[in-house]
Amino acid sequence: MSESGPPDATGGRGETARSGDQGTPGRGTLSRETIVTAAIDFVDRNGLPVLTMRRLGEYLGVEAMSLYRYVNGREDLLEGIVRRMVDDLHIDPRRRELLAGNGWQAYLQWLAHAVRRLARQHPQIFPLIATRHPAAPWLRPPLRSLEVVEDFLATLTDRGFSVENAVTAYRTFTSYLLGYLLLEVATLSGRALTTEEPINEGDADVPNTQEVSLDGFPHIQRMEPLLSQDHTDAEFEQSLEDLLDRLDRLVSR
Repeated sequence: MSESGPPDATGGRGETARSGDQGTPGRGTLSRETIVTAAIDFVDRNGLPVLTMRRLGEYLGVEAMSLYRYVNGREDLLEGIVRRMVDDLHIDPRRRELLAGNGWQAYLQWLAHAVRRLARQHPQIFPLIATRHPAAPWLRPPLRSLEVVEDFLATLTDRGFSVENAVTAYRTFTSYLLGYLLLEVATLSGRALTTEEPINEGDADVPNTQEVSLDGFPHIQRMEPLLSQDHTDAEFEQSLEDLLDRLDRLVSR
């Protein structure tokens, strides 16, 4: 889904972005949409803390000041990234009805897997979705789009949920997704989850991962092979089924 934003200051004819030196996809017309797309690619490759307007300009092969014609600085850029990501969770009413035709559980299963797919494809960006202030205090990440929440509430109330139970389901569902997926992307990203710029202390090169000695921790040492096994797919499915069973009992009262 395209990112909404102000029209180009050039009257619709954007500025040509040159190919940068770091594998940038930055050829073509410079616009808000292409800038947000490049920013997502930059963060996927390099991580969120190093994203600046100057570095993104270099990545696109243009001067940083050129970007300000389409985005109002880094904060606006971050909002554009979040909006693009969350918009992908909104589906047209016809497809939603087809999904929900098999029951509200089918829609929630689709939505849960769509959010997980987003988190796994963009583990450097998902923490941003989780921590940015939403447009309203009652919008809960990762379902922080009005369109997506409208889909969610409409699907459940159309299929027997009371208003109170639909809101409870929204809160429970978002809490489950946020907690589980933040833990999963922490492993995928291979670095500390932070949306803040790191403190620069003399350009010290501090590695994100360190060797861990298990000396003195006999139980962990003995069970480390089991702890290292990856059961995330099965655990996600089981946890989702447990959640759907809880919601089913809630609406069946």
